[in-house]
Amino acid sequence: MTVYIHKRAITFKRIIKARAPMQSLSEHLNRKLEQERASAHHRSPLPLMMLGALGVVFGDIGTSPLYAIRESFIQTGLAVSPENIFRFLSMIFWLLLIVVSVKYVTFIMKASNKGEGGDFALLALVLRLTRPSPTLFYAMGLLGIMAGSLFYADAVITPAISVLSAVEGLEVVAPHLHMFVLPLTVLILFGLFAMQRHGTGKMGNLFGPVMLLWFGTLAVLGLTQIIAAPAVLQAINPLYALKFIFTSPFVAFIALGATVLSVTGAEALYADMGHFGAKPIRYVWFFLVWPCLLLNYFGQGALLLQNPEAIKNPFYLLAPKALSLPLLFLATAATIIASQAVISGTYSLTRQAIQLGYLPRMHIMYTSAREMGQIYIPFVNWLVLALVLAVVLMFKSSTGLAAAYGVAVTGAMLIASVMVGVVMWLKWHWSWWRIAMTAGVFICVDATLFSSSMTKFATGGYLPLLLAAILFTVLTTWKSGQRILTDKMARTSVSIERFIKEVHKNPPLRVPGTAIFMTPWHNVIPNALLHNLKHNKVLHERVIFLTVVSQEVPYVPPENRIHVYQLGQDFYQLDIHTGFKDEPDIPAALHQCQVRGMDFDHIYQASFFLGKETIIPTDGEGMATWREHIFAWMKQNSSSVISYYKIPPDRVIELGGRYEI
Repeated sequence: MTVYIHKRAITFKRIIKARAPMQSLSEHLNRKLEQERASAHHRSPLPLMMLGALGVVFGDIGTSPLYAIRESFIQTGLAVSPENIFRFLSMIFWLLLIVVSVKYVTFIMKASNKGEGGDFALLALVLRLTRPSPTLFYAMGLLGIMAGSLFYADAVITPAISVLSAVEGLEVVAPHLHMFVLPLTVLILFGLFAMQRHGTGKMGNLFGPVMLLWFGTLAVLGLTQIIAAPAVLQAINPLYALKFIFTSPFVAFIALGATVLSVTGAEALYADMGHFGAKPIRYVWFFLVWPCLLLNYFGQGALLLQNPEAIKNPFYLLAPKALSLPLLFLATAATIIASQAVISGTYSLTRQAIQLGYLPRMHIMYTSAREMGQIYIPFVNWLVLALVLAVVLMFKSSTGLAAAYGVAVTGAMLIASVMVGVVMWLKWHWSWWRIAMTAGVFICVDATLFSSSMTKFATGGYLPLLLAAILFTVLTTWKSGQRILTDKMARTSVSIERFIKEVHKNPPLRVPGTAIFMTPWHNVIPNALLHNLKHNKVLHERVIFLTVVSQEVPYVPPENRIHVYQLGQDFYQLDIHTGFKDEPDIPAALHQCQVRGMDFDHIYQASFFLGKETIIPTDGEGMATWREHIFAWMKQNSSSVISYYKIPPDRVIELGGRYEI
């Protein structure tokens, strides 16, 4: 971790030589650690990475066969006839090809932010590209926040529908036990969320093998039925879907909203790219997951050709009666894994949102000593659990939830297509015709899927939109409130240049030691310093203004993290740059400053001065009063700066201030 000393350089009284043992060892260890974090997946054997990706990335889309075919007939009300079976299978085949194989695997996974994917990683990339255009920057920011909000809504619905659809197999195994479906679902979900605080590292080692068994089972069950009724393979012909669309456009439009359930989870391929790399995910999709899914979907179609009555639960009826109970256990395990991936995704997305300034600080627990990506956020965990249980008790069946599921997924997919189009334009510099032939087509397909899903608005589609609207309001309120508060504090403060000149002319009493003032600004004095000077009438002999700069990249290279400026009169500006996936750690950064030779004697004895703002909502300028109340509540309940940045509590002095916004 290199300390950048700029033109107004610090003159060190003491410089540790480059060959000194302490510095050399520290540099070596830190360089090694950073290399391990940044490139772990490149050094791991490809088969192991593929197995890991199978267990984490494909759980959601891999459990769609539990309900996609059944819901296609239920939601359209069409008869289970050979013609309709071929129509739905043709739609599913081409949706998996166009949306997943072409759009996500071939194109969107190329739009990485330094190797990272996901809604906020893509948002950070697009914001960086559109910064020169304020209008486009603002519009893309709103779209990105909405995509993140839809992901949270999806994270509420996915565990509910996945586990519920698996446990509903109990009605096939033992119909007289159907009254236990709902209580058992609630019990499994509660246990799943309760175990999150212990971390998922050990359990994660089982995810890959279990999902390998799951996809193998999907393929075998489907293949046995296809062999019995090979005519079902005719559905690969796109003419069945096209004829359906042109002869019965309205019914086909409704059907799209049901068959889109087969591609839910496709966004995980992009979101988890940073964990495994693009190559393992692509290989697993093309050579394992996609073929197994198609075999199972067409196997269900073959079963329905032979026995239309099997529509009550075609997935479980694929298996012989003797295997129904083992299949129930395996399906439940697969849905728990699918839910786990989404739950972990909410933690990662929340941390990224905090780093990018869209959410207040929260208490984050690291559940692994070796993997910084394994985190647990208690507030998010229990809030999501409460919402998931409420949804399960409200809808009571996977059929009821299916109407709500497609809206969140297709909405997020549509926004991703728009934002990737911006990347094609501003980063890849593609021609307009090329963008139209790729992103333009994806936008049209996603807009059609979203519109068809919206036909189920009254029967459940409102739920993800309501959740997303609430989250969108929260995210934008925090971002706007922080901007307004920062502007307000800056207007009431004093410029650094003016303050230092005044100190030079009329020096106050300087006491021994180092004072570190955390501040978001570079050009004004923190109010905490002014309060301290006003009440205590002293300044420390060395004053450091410390600013944590969040950048729109996942990780900041070690050599770019610390920048130091000398301001004169023993005042310094210290900038610590972090990415949206970096772990903020101020003591570690200060240790690096000391190791590099900065003559800050007894840096661990420094006093940290923090400002604690109390927000007073008022009518007039700023946001709407109700949003100001929300912001004030979030500010009051945000996690402490001390714990978030790992500052020693016994070295902290907090000075409060009241601000009307």
